Amino acid sequence: MADLPTPDFLAGIRALYPSTTSYDPNLWAVVAAVSFSASNVAEAVPFVFKWALDELIQAQQRANTPTDVANAEQLALARKIREALLQSGLLSGMPRAITSLVALHKVMPEHLRETKPLRDTKKSPEECDKRGEDLFRAVYRDSAQRVQTLLHSAYPDLGWFCTTVGYGMTYGGTDVFTPIELIYVMVAALIAVDASTELGWHLSNARRSGAPLAETRAVRSTAMQVASRAGVVWKAGVPDVAE
Repeated sequence: MADLPTPDFLAGIRALYPSTTSYDPNLWAVVAAVSFSASNVAEAVPFVFKWALDELIQAQQRANTPTDVANAEQLALARKIREALLQSGLLSGMPRAITSLVALHKVMPEHLRETKPLRDTKKSPEECDKRGEDLFRAVYRDSAQRVQTLLHSAYPDLGWFCTTVGYGMTYGGTDVFTPIELIYVMVAALIAVDASTELGWHLSNARRSGAPLAETRAVRSTAMQVASRAGVVWKAGVPDVAE
């Protein structure tokens, strides 16, 4: 399965993203890494990272980027892919996230590795509750109350888990991603696991949050191409992005 992320395939999905993309130019690599991980092809994740890192280094060399700036940009790439894999584990399963992160670590240059948690491990439960509530509303916007009511009515512990553990500790535990970038991570994982209901929610959330139409479609297409290449079959198709 390591032959899936060929240079031609990676170049093809990178080309899906508009040159005027509003966010990280390495967004394609984050989405591709999550898609491979969630599709249970962890061995492809290191190839995605190495290809993206090599492309970044070449661009830095052409631009004569100062060493300190170049190192910071490379660390940002590594950190975003690591964090995306961890966060996607809530949707695709932690075993897949663990396997992908371990595989990625094996090829990670020493100067781009983490030595301590990015999260504040001393944060109180009350602070996590508040952070989770704020981020949940930032992601779901007008539909936040309706979705929270649905989760709490299904099982109160589910509502608490999603808000506090999911959004407060996991998704909101760092400032690595903006809310829109977080939604893109979730979209990639949900496509791979064929969770069409939740995927529909988050495609709508992306647009309501101001995500550009072309960019959102590129994220969806990337995840679909990766998942299809990995053998994922959708029961009832994949929801489209509303204009």
